[in-house]
Amino acid sequence: MGRQGNSSPRKTASAPGSRGGSGATRQPSAAVYRRRRLFVGTALLMAVALTFGGFAVAGAFSGTEQASSTDGASESAPGPSPSDTAGSEPTPSPTPSCNQNLVTVSASTDKAAYGPDENPLLTLKVTNGGTMPCEVNIGTSQMEFLVTSGADRIFSSKDCQAKSEDLVKTIAPGTSETANFPWSRNRTLEGCSPIEAKPGAGGAYYIFTAKLGSRASPKAVFQVS
Repeated sequence: MGRQGNSSPRKTASAPGSRGGSGATRQPSAAVYRRRRLFVGTALLMAVALTFGGFAVAGAFSGTEQASSTDGASESAPGPSPSDTAGSEPTPSPTPSCNQNLVTVSASTDKAAYGPDENPLLTLKVTNGGTMPCEVNIGTSQMEFLVTSGADRIFSSKDCQAKSEDLVKTIAPGTSETANFPWSRNRTLEGCSPIEAKPGAGGAYYIFTAKLGSRASPKAVFQVS
């Protein structure tokens, strides 16, 4: 008898995990799963890093801009206004002025005693005893040459004065202005009323007082023969 072939179909071994049949879907292995998880995890970490990195960069630029604006503000800060500067300047000291209290008047005569035919020369002197120049009115409107004897008013240059004028002069410190008046040994009355009486002679003493406005000199005594 001849050998008969085996008629039963030969079974083909299927891959592990397959359900059999060539059309069945193959399931990924555990190694593939691990690689996929590793890739996804790495992608997530990179995304998180980029996100936080973006915030960090933005914050850094914000700080730089703020610092720049702060520095610019300090550099470009306006200086004090003219009013502030003017307010901070020291107040200037007042310019020294003339002390009119230091302007004095003195009286003198050219001699201490006069003979029967001599007329006394009366001198009025204005002196600035201060340290600054002084303007003083030394006109005839302010001057008076007054001669008295005790309580008797003998003579005044104002009684018969023809003109009354102002003359303002600047007197330097330590200097003087003088005015002379020759007295004719006559009497006068206020308003230049006529008077025939004569001053006494024979060795009589008289007092000369020089006046300039409200200022009056010390008395100067002289003798008339």
